[in-house]
Amino acid sequence: MPYTAPVPEFTFLLDHVVGFDAVAGTERYGDASPDMVGAVLTEAGKLCDEVLAPLNRNGDLHPARLENGVVRTSPGFAEGYRAIADGGWVAITAAPEYGGMGLPVTVSTAVNEMMSGACLALQLNPLLTQGQIDALEHHASDEMKALYLPKLISGEWAGTMNLTEPQAGSDVGALSSKAERNDDGTYAVTGQKIFISWGDGDVTENVCHLVLARLPDGKPGTKGISLFMVPKYLPDAQGNPGVANSLKVVSLEHKMGLHGSPTCVMSYEGATGWLVGEEHDGMRAMFTMMNNARLSVGAQGIGAAEGAYQHALAYALERRQGPTPEGGIVGHADVRRMLAGMKADIFAARAISLACAVAIDMSRATESAEWTARAALLTPIAKAFGTDVGISVSEQGVQVHGGMGYVEETGAAQFYRDVRVTAIYEGTNGIQAMDLVGRKLMDGGEAANRLLDEIEANAEAARASLPDLAGAVWDAAESLRETLDGLVAQKMGERFGGAVPFLRAFARVLGGHFHLRAAMADPEGTHRRLADFYITRLLPEHTGLLAQVSAGDETLMAITTEDLAA
Repeated sequence: MPYTAPVPEFTFLLDHVVGFDAVAGTERYGDASPDMVGAVLTEAGKLCDEVLAPLNRNGDLHPARLENGVVRTSPGFAEGYRAIADGGWVAITAAPEYGGMGLPVTVSTAVNEMMSGACLALQLNPLLTQGQIDALEHHASDEMKALYLPKLISGEWAGTMNLTEPQAGSDVGALSSKAERNDDGTYAVTGQKIFISWGDGDVTENVCHLVLARLPDGKPGTKGISLFMVPKYLPDAQGNPGVANSLKVVSLEHKMGLHGSPTCVMSYEGATGWLVGEEHDGMRAMFTMMNNARLSVGAQGIGAAEGAYQHALAYALERRQGPTPEGGIVGHADVRRMLAGMKADIFAARAISLACAVAIDMSRATESAEWTARAALLTPIAKAFGTDVGISVSEQGVQVHGGMGYVEETGAAQFYRDVRVTAIYEGTNGIQAMDLVGRKLMDGGEAANRLLDEIEANAEAARASLPDLAGAVWDAAESLRETLDGLVAQKMGERFGGAVPFLRAFARVLGGHFHLRAAMADPEGTHRRLADFYITRLLPEHTGLLAQVSAGDETLMAITTEDLAA
């Protein structure tokens, strides 16, 4: 399906809205000049437009399949993946000593979003490899790094994460997979894992699985879990794929969407594995991979939203239905409302995602505790809001198409079916909200209040030129601060009933802040008009959301199971 990578929008956001100049001003990322970043994004955009986007429909109509124990991918996916790997796009943030580009996370976030908009099912493959690379860089032995990182970074090998089991979903500590120590320093890993995205395929010569399992002396719960590298083929003395390991793909899931991404049920039968990190400390290493993936999944949602929006806009400009002041149904007020809302929300989610990435880059470049706290605070918001926007925009895209949106031949429904899972995997959006009001407020709300201080200071700076918009954003930030203070005063368990509306309200206020910054940089153009729409029509949602938070959990938990079944 046609897709145009939004490179100019990324350039505008980096230059005027999310403060990327601070990243480029650090010693670590001093080479990330506007010209260099612009060239990288332009080349990535061409790959998305010309190579990946034409594969999107193939993945939906011709799903990955399991033949004689081997996964066969959708037509063109192997060639598309090779283009990604040959261009160095698998791991552009990875360490140069192992073959990576060493570019900022902000740049890779933009690239990942564009790839997701072009072909989400295929982009999921390098996303997982990126997360594995990050985990190995932080936790693996030097020997393991030397063997695996160059292969993963080049795209010759791919990486997965294996957490979920039939009885252990969000409760990872309930897993039953086990590992036994071998005499040669390796481990024998046994167990079944489900929902393993790209657990196998014919696009790389090896698939490297990071598998969570428990040693015989591992304590119950997450504190007794270890992490193991379990490759499909055991590397030989030269580091090339050798004999097959004792693992197999049992089956592929039949899913609502993402048909081109093989989601595997994996069986490990005494498979040879190598410890990553320390024994019984696997969750720490796995969380490195998951935190990397959470921002990337948020970008997946935004990318799908962009693809759905472009698809809907093209239809609205061409489709004629009754007399309108201009060609196409875009002239109808309700269609214009939907399209404007889609575009405004995409901008807000994209800005939050990039701001989170900037905080990660600044944390890595400066080792500042404040930047680290900012990155941690924004990660659950970026993941949850980005994927929520992906779902809502894709659903609106179906509505813009009217009856034709319900007909599969138009392709409108694929965006919705593909993106729906992003609110579920890598930690459901409800868990992201609980993380926000739980772990991320264990500092008493200091990181959140520092961010609100910046939002209010920016609003004050905008009062002279954009008084109405600035006043609305300032008031919203102050309302959010008051609710934040109330949450911090509550006991941990009492916060969860209002967690989801609080995250959504926080995202709404952040969206208003970034739209205001965009309007300040483009006072007579598209971004000013889009800011008017967002701040007057979408930002006010924060009032009702914060009212839900302030109501606490009493009326929620008072609903009994009998009431639900009545």
